[in-house]
Parts: sequence; C-alpha cells; structure tokens
Amino acid sequence: MLVCIMTVKLEVVQSTASAKAVRNQGNIPAVVYGPKQKPVSVAVNKVAFEKMLKSAGESTVIYLTGLETEIEVLIHDVAFNGAKGGVEHVDFYALEKGKEITVHVPLEFIGEAPAVKTGGSLTKVLHEIEVTCAPSLLPQHIDVDVSSLDDFEKQIHVKDLVIPKGVTVENDADEVVALVQEVKEEVVEETIAPEAAPAEVKA
Repeated sequence: MLVCIMTVKLEVVQSTASAKAVRNQGNIPAVVYGPKQKPVSVAVNKVAFEKMLKSAGESTVIYLTGLETEIEVLIHDVAFNGAKGGVEHVDFYALEKGKEITVHVPLEFIGEAPAVKTGGSLTKVLHEIEVTCAPSLLPQHIDVDVSSLDDFEKQIHVKDLVIPKGVTVENDADEVVALVQEVKEEVVEETIAPEAAPAEVKA
C-alpha cells in the first residue's frame, strides 16, 4: 500500500474585474481567504486550473504564485456551471503557517482481490479517511492494495493502511476499509397454480 504526496503550484493574478469579464478572458474568478489571510479576489487560468483539479483533486496543498508572497491553500469550494459545464468560481482557503490541518484524503484501490474470482464481490466500505498533518506532509491519496483479500473472511482495516510519517489518521483503527462478500444466487421457487375446479353446470 502506497501513499502519494504532490506539490502543486498554480499562478493567479489579483483582479478587480467583474466575474463576467474574468470569464470572457478565459479565466476563472476566485477568492483567497483564511484565518490570517484578508480576502483577495484573483483570477486563475481556466485550462490550467481544470487540468490541475483533474490530476491533483481537492485534497492537495496548492502553492499560489503571482501575488506579493506565495500562499499555501486548499481548494475549499468549486462552483460548476450546470448548463455549460466547467468551473465557474473557486474558493481557496489559505493555511496558517506552522499549523496542522485536518482534511479528508481519498483512497485509491489497486490490485485484484483473488476472492472475487471465486464468486465474490469487492465491497469498498470507505472511500476516504480523515487525517491530520502539516500541509507539506498531506498525501494526495492513499493506495489500498486489495490483493490480500483471498477469501471471504479477510478484511482490510484502517490500521492496515500504510500512513506516512507525521500523518495521524482520525478514523477508528478497526474501521473496515474493504472486504469481499460472497455472491449468493437467489433461488426462485416456481409457484404452481392450483387446478381450477370444474364449473358447476345447472340443469
């Protein structure tokens, strides 16, 4: 089981233009704010941001460049255009230097569970876990290798996950992450309709 830590830099520019004007220039209007960060309106290139979002996801620390100083942020909220698709607006949450963060990190399931080949179905009980760590140690995701599930009795628990040094998992250690359940075929009983009694004929 592996972990993946990614460093992402994203260039933004401070902007006082209207949201419509920003979008017309091929950018996304956004705001940067946090406990120690005064709200700042910025614009980020639409293609660059959507590419980054697809590859890195929302559980990644991003280093915003282009302002007076580089700012460490997390994506707090992304607004999508329901009619046209694509991102319409982004909220960046500025992290406090020296402060740990508590966030949800997605699990990525890899490998094949041998028990599936013997008539089982892989059940992913958890799709993410909650962790606390310094921003620089935040894993982008944690891989869960299901190849250890070779029978219906085996389970993968939170305590079985390989967590990087400096990262604390907030979930219960015995919480089930994944297992393989036996698929039982339903037996359909054929119902035989009772024979109809002969109709009574009156003379």
